[in-house]
Amino acid sequence: MPIRAPWPFDAAGRRFLGRTVKRCGLALLLAVQAVPVLAAHGYAQYGDLKYGPDFTHFDYANPAAPRGGTLTLANPDRRTSFDKFNPFTLKGTAAPGLNALMFESLLIASADETASAYGLLADDVTMAPDQLSVTFHLRPQARFSNGDPVLASDVKYSYDMLMSKSASPGYRSMCEDVKGVVVLGPSTVRFDFKQHNQELPLIVGSLPVFSKKWTEKASFADITFEAPVTSGPYLIERYDAGRGIIYRRDPSYWGKDLAVRRGTFNFDRVVYRLYKDETARLEAFKAGEFDAIVEYRAKNWAKSYVGKRFDNGELAKTEFPHHNGAGMQGFVMNMRKPMFQDVRVRQALSLALDFEWLNRQLFYGAYRRLDSWFSNTDLAAASTFDGRPTPGELGLLDPLRRQLGPEVFGQIVAQPTTNPPRSLRDNLRLAQRLLAQAGWTYSDGALRNAKGEAFSFEFLDDGGAMSRVITAYVRNLEKLGIQVDQRTTDFALYQKRLEDFDFDMVSIRYPDSQSPGNELRDRFSSEAAGTPGSDNLFGLKSPPVDKLVDNVLHARTREELINACRALDRVLMHGYYIIPHWFSAYHRVAYRKELSYPQRLPAYYTAEGWILSNWWRNDLAPAKAQAQTK
Repeated sequence: MPIRAPWPFDAAGRRFLGRTVKRCGLALLLAVQAVPVLAAHGYAQYGDLKYGPDFTHFDYANPAAPRGGTLTLANPDRRTSFDKFNPFTLKGTAAPGLNALMFESLLIASADETASAYGLLADDVTMAPDQLSVTFHLRPQARFSNGDPVLASDVKYSYDMLMSKSASPGYRSMCEDVKGVVVLGPSTVRFDFKQHNQELPLIVGSLPVFSKKWTEKASFADITFEAPVTSGPYLIERYDAGRGIIYRRDPSYWGKDLAVRRGTFNFDRVVYRLYKDETARLEAFKAGEFDAIVEYRAKNWAKSYVGKRFDNGELAKTEFPHHNGAGMQGFVMNMRKPMFQDVRVRQALSLALDFEWLNRQLFYGAYRRLDSWFSNTDLAAASTFDGRPTPGELGLLDPLRRQLGPEVFGQIVAQPTTNPPRSLRDNLRLAQRLLAQAGWTYSDGALRNAKGEAFSFEFLDDGGAMSRVITAYVRNLEKLGIQVDQRTTDFALYQKRLEDFDFDMVSIRYPDSQSPGNELRDRFSSEAAGTPGSDNLFGLKSPPVDKLVDNVLHARTREELINACRALDRVLMHGYYIIPHWFSAYHRVAYRKELSYPQRLPAYYTAEGWILSNWWRNDLAPAKAQAQTK
């Protein structure tokens, strides 16, 4: 469910004299006999920018890639229809592809750096000496699809709409430390901050920008099929809300020659076709109805991507390595419900998941167990030498010692295993003891509390790939006397129930980040727990967690960030708020032979976004582009 937009600077009219030094990834320009000003073509939260002001393209893009042809894709998730072109409001389901193809922001992320971004709509960013504000200057050539220039007033208008109650509350949580937005001139806008937070320039730089004219016929909250007035490379050509949508390249797209855009968005048209279920989608791909598919089910990858078209080379399948953090995927327990409020109950429920059996019987050994909210990164508490808090972590945890259990200061939680000499039987016996300590004992055919009430809950599912896993998990819970009702619903109703926190247990994936920041407020803060539509599905209200999230947000160096994330991770893992699943360090992609991609892969990327932005059709490729084809 939770999804985050990708992280999206003007020498014109401004003169700087003097020498350049480095600080926090920004060029610190010292004007002669003037107050020091932080300004640059990009921003790095920690360290230095990889690309200088005169770079020509990102290393993972192919500037010689030919442009043309059509890329046809299937629905990237389980939405089978859509009812709006506004991806920022809670009500309704937005068409696929809108964010990536139509909306732009002041900055755009580099996919081979962590927490670094470069100018897109903006060509300059100036950081105030006290770092309590940042000023962007817009590129004079930036244009909306209707030909209007992108102005500072549009940036402010977009911000105001995203901060309104009509928009997803995730935007308000991310921008909680933003005091306000000030228009300084037609092309200059300043964001003022409540306090120092090095991530804030990236956050405000990543916000989508759109024209006021988009809402001329309907308010922001009521926009349905009004075509967005945006600055991105594509326009909506036509659509059928129940079947799909076609985007065509804007022939007047203003940014095609920017360094950050060279070699990207190479297709004349992008088509999304909607399929009712995963089986139909896979069979449609094998029949040649669309061009590429990202596979998340290990069984499908092992068993279903076979046949004549694969044998003769018409279709290819490749596992692409990545360096993404693993994020967190797992079974979320809604602590707004009484039966999940005791940590011993939550720990017991985690003991009933037999990962080794699932990996062996269902996943063909393709996965590793998640052991952290920041798995596959140096931010994970489990990555310390002996699993115990480092001195840096203790400096943050010790002031909270009275509010934390003593176990937090010991070794990090180890995930249950059924590898010998352990077994599922051993784990269920331990779970039974924990449940008894929490007041739940087996009586009259069910696990009951002192009032005689049976331990029962509903597992809400949208009918996706987790169904087999949920069934196996429920089978183990039944051995403990826990009654589970598996409820399957359609995607739209599923999303609505999550937004209203109307569920007991669900399976969720939270996206990864190499440099976590304000999204953690939306995910873990006490305030977000009471905000419908937030990512705090757990109902977590914990002052220590609130404080540790603030420590992450206010980290000034990478070392401080690591210590803060590890301390937060340690507390979250000992709280058993989620039953962790598994991850893979590869993207599994199958595609038609007519598609190609650059030899150099990005380091941090989603497969769908990479295909959309960096691939091309090789049947259009000149010799120069072919030489860079993998």
